[in-house]
Amino acid sequence: MEKRLEHYILEHSTAEDPVLEELFRQTHIRFVNPNMVSGHLQGRFLEMISKMIQPEYILEIGTFTGYSAICLAKGLRPGGRLFTIESNDELKTFAGSFFEKAGLSSVIEQLSGNALEILPGIEFIFDLVFIDADKREYIDYYRAVIDKVKPGGFIIADNALWGGEVIKKNTRDPQTRGIVEFNEMIRKETRIENFILPIRDGLMVIRKTS
Repeated sequence: MEKRLEHYILEHSTAEDPVLEELFRQTHIRFVNPNMVSGHLQGRFLEMISKMIQPEYILEIGTFTGYSAICLAKGLRPGGRLFTIESNDELKTFAGSFFEKAGLSSVIEQLSGNALEILPGIEFIFDLVFIDADKREYIDYYRAVIDKVKPGGFIIADNALWGGEVIKKNTRDPQTRGIVEFNEMIRKETRIENFILPIRDGLMVIRKTS
């Protein structure tokens, strides 16, 4: 998106939560690849979607520093919970400190390790799933969670446009190939409906129909 247009959009949207603003700043100061953080525009979208759905249970694959988890958790119905899985356990304390600052630590459960090993042990049925982890494993994540999503529930997968690489013929890069193959698989799925929203790096929004 053209920077001036993005600036205009943010100027005319609800201001960023101060806790998220600090989280965004500290992520850029302290961590490698800080661009992986959701940020205000995408975060606001995730928060709005969650508030529209009012989910009881949310699953997030890929916590990073916790920005998206906070946004999603704001839409939980009373008594709801968000489970967030992160393979890098060095991020757990940092993310947890911001969950505490946001007043959401009691409803966010942090899980550390390989998502594909953790997911079979989670017995909840989810209203909303957010996928933002290893792009090479997007198809595997989808297959692991689709039966854990209730009919009418949603899956949102980040980086569906992958910097525009999805329309190029060169898919030798395994991360790019992972996104391209995931998008193609979703296009052929029969028990869902979907569209790609061109926010930031593209969000694949999927609704389970049956």
